[in-house]
Amino acid sequence: MFTGIVTDIGKIRALDQRGDLRARIATGYDTATIDIGASIACDGVCLTVVALGEDWFEVEISAETVSKTNLDGWDEGHRINLERALKVGDELGGHIVSGHVDGVAEILALEDEGDSTRVQFHAPEALARFIAPKGSVALNGTSLTVNEVEGCTFGINFIPHTKTATTWGAAKVGDHVNLEIDTLARYVAQLRDFA
Repeated sequence: MFTGIVTDIGKIRALDQRGDLRARIATGYDTATIDIGASIACDGVCLTVVALGEDWFEVEISAETVSKTNLDGWDEGHRINLERALKVGDELGGHIVSGHVDGVAEILALEDEGDSTRVQFHAPEALARFIAPKGSVALNGTSLTVNEVEGCTFGINFIPHTKTATTWGAAKVGDHVNLEIDTLARYVAQLRDFA
């Protein structure tokens, strides 16, 4: 489990297709504190560490994961949001995030509003009903509050801190981003469907 509070920006150092996709990710984390088998959210996707170096870790990514996320757009040098898994007693600063991406949203528009940036996204139709004004979503692993929703379009406001502490400062129209809907919304909808 994660919180959607990004704690490092990693960089793809190498990609190797060997059955599954293997990625080497440069990190500022102290890799001596990371265990083989640990989970790290990489742009919101929960991935398992399979190898470690002094300033990098490697993960293996199944074809299923690649097909459901934006990881097919990764290339060497690409920067990604990173978050290590929660430990008992950690502060829950964002919202509960599983790292199980539901689909891919597309950036439709960006507009500066003061020092912040308002971003409009298009969500897949099957996921739009789970997105509510003032609700939470995780986009590329970042816990965010939804401002408004109209059909499959929703808006987010990025404050300056978020733009510098994550990869969101480099976002552009047409980017595809990993979308994880709020876990609570998923269960409420499931219960309603059975009622």
